Amino acid sequence: MRLNFFSILTIFTISALLSFTLIQKKTIVYIIGDSTAANKQPKAYPETGWGMELQSFFKADVVVDNRALNGRSTKSFRAENHWQPILDKLNPGDYVFIEFGHNDEKIDKPAVGVSLPEFKTNLINYIKESRSKKAIPVLLTPISRRSFKNGVLIDSHGGYPNITRQVADSLKVPLIDMQRKTESLLVRLGDIPSIKLFNYVDSGNVNYPTGKKDDTHLSPDGAKLVAGLVVEGIKELKLGLAKKLKYDL
Repeated sequence: MRLNFFSILTIFTISALLSFTLIQKKTIVYIIGDSTAANKQPKAYPETGWGMELQSFFKADVVVDNRALNGRSTKSFRAENHWQPILDKLNPGDYVFIEFGHNDEKIDKPAVGVSLPEFKTNLINYIKESRSKKAIPVLLTPISRRSFKNGVLIDSHGGYPNITRQVADSLKVPLIDMQRKTESLLVRLGDIPSIKLFNYVDSGNVNYPTGKKDDTHLSPDGAKLVAGLVVEGIKELKLGLAKKLKYDL
């Protein structure tokens, strides 16, 4: 079959458009979780979620879509319809970073807190639904609070991080153990020096006139360091995302 000039031109144009589309395709990294990762409004500054800092570690072909929200748990994030819009948009090869626990453990608040068995079921559902869209779920244990007592860091998360580890193991889900990574960082720094990682503000601040001493939420420096620990985990796991990190990091 002989092809005329216009047929050849059409084939070339279609081929070029397909190649351009493939080149332009970006990998989306969704973060679902709580206030330790969430984007913050200006009125909360200097409080900073680690998810706000993650984009800076990646090349332009990765987009971090941070959907984490203050006060949410595995239960309330779904119940308030924050998960379904993400699930509807998920494409093959996208990532879902799942970090809950801080609020799930508040069992005195029925709309938010969940038992350990419920926590396990909720994590499994997020994973299975992500995989149903051929996306890649990644579990993260909750970051440590700065909970020193007589100079010793005390675990404040109970059994929730272990449930996350168990689910990761049983379903073969990549796990970034942020509890252990942040505990190691805090212990290495020590009680008083680790204050700089958290939202401690002197009185007179425009957002905190009477000051603030917050051992859960991060400062800008803390968020950057914790995001760096997430990146460390990505490298350790040899996720495909590791190839999309900036070379100069």
